[in-house]
Amino acid sequence: MRRREFNVHGGVALAWSLLGGAASLPIGAWAQQRKIRVIGWLHTLSGDRSAPVVAAFREGLQGAGYVEGQNVAIEYRWADGEYERLAELAADLTRRKVDVIVTGGGSPAALAAKTATSTIPIVFAIASDPVESGIVQNLARPDANVTGISIQSLELMAKRLQLIVELVPDAEAIGLLVNPKLPFTEAIKHEVRRAAAAMPVRIEIVDASSASEIEAAFAEFAQSQVRGLVVAADAFFYDQRDEIARLAARHALPAIYELSGFVLAGGMMSYAASLPGAYRQAAAYVARVLAGAKPADLPVQQPTNFELTLNLKTAKALGLTIPQTLLARANEVIE
Repeated sequence: MRRREFNVHGGVALAWSLLGGAASLPIGAWAQQRKIRVIGWLHTLSGDRSAPVVAAFREGLQGAGYVEGQNVAIEYRWADGEYERLAELAADLTRRKVDVIVTGGGSPAALAAKTATSTIPIVFAIASDPVESGIVQNLARPDANVTGISIQSLELMAKRLQLIVELVPDAEAIGLLVNPKLPFTEAIKHEVRRAAAAMPVRIEIVDASSASEIEAAFAEFAQSQVRGLVVAADAFFYDQRDEIARLAARHALPAIYELSGFVLAGGMMSYAASLPGAYRQAAAYVARVLAGAKPADLPVQQPTNFELTLNLKTAKALGLTIPQTLLARANEVIE
């Protein structure tokens, strides 16, 4: 078990490096002049909120022999948490005729890229249940121009519900926060209801797709007297993680999330595959595509390692004692 003490002030800044004298040129023209390959980057979140995964992706590229600014250029497109912007951003990358598009921040970005082009190779860095989402028809043999990394968000919803019930075993009601703009929100609701049917808890589901709706959702959870909360995997929620963690603390509501970034922001716990690891895997696939591999010949990869992260400081503030069974299984404990 790794124990770390965090005392973080402010956000993580994303460092952008100038590419010598070519920095004043449009990146496409610069790449053509230098005859290097161009990667289109399409991400649901904002650049300043995604520094760790950008670093992991660059690390994966470098491990495969590609260094940004030397033999590969990256065209970055950020949707800043607004799903409706993805279609135009994907279309813009397609018009620029990049060599490959890599998508991040969940299934919506991958779907937008797939809609925009059937010829440019697409590698999704993370996607939730790509078959269920309609990104690919088969994991072993993906569609012609699309492959990537699945983080199994839907399948893990039942596990997250189980973990929050283990933390608050006397809870009669557990909340589920979902974003109705997410394409497979109904599938998430169905999965959690199915899992709850085998547990002595009822599920209270509340939708939220804006900052004001998130605050209203927590007030509704308080009225419903839920004792724990499952926050559905969603890029918009991740972008709002500081506010969600703050509201959970204000309402004394222990919550479980998909990604450890929520826990670093003060959330109670998270359970998911390693996000930086997924972006490194995606970078390896991008390198293979740049070397001539076809996405259809690259099976969608699934994670084999899952991480449980706990926040002891948050537990203490909420007056909770974390069961030893949970502590023993934790990969990371924040004190």
